[in-house]
Amino acid sequence: MAKQKVKKYKLKTYKAAAKRFRATGSGEIVRTKGGKSHLRRRKSKRVKRQFDKMLVVESKGEQKRIKRLLPYMRQYKANPPAG
Repeated sequence: MAKQKVKKYKLKTYKAAAKRFRATGSGEIVRTKGGKSHLRRRKSKRVKRQFDKMLVVESKGEQKRIKRLLPYMRQYKANPPAG
């Protein structure tokens, strides 16, 4: 009698979070700043330059929530492979 395979389910990635967060090589979760899409004419050059930097997510609670939303983030640093 052949042994039946147990089906393992894939977890869905929360796509909105996948577009906002990345994992660095050391495993830190980083994000970009908000407010950089429009209404930038009145902002100073210094502020606009700071929008380019990635910020590390410091809060342990936020990190836990993001890891739950992105189950395969550690596996693929940026976007998952096509297919």
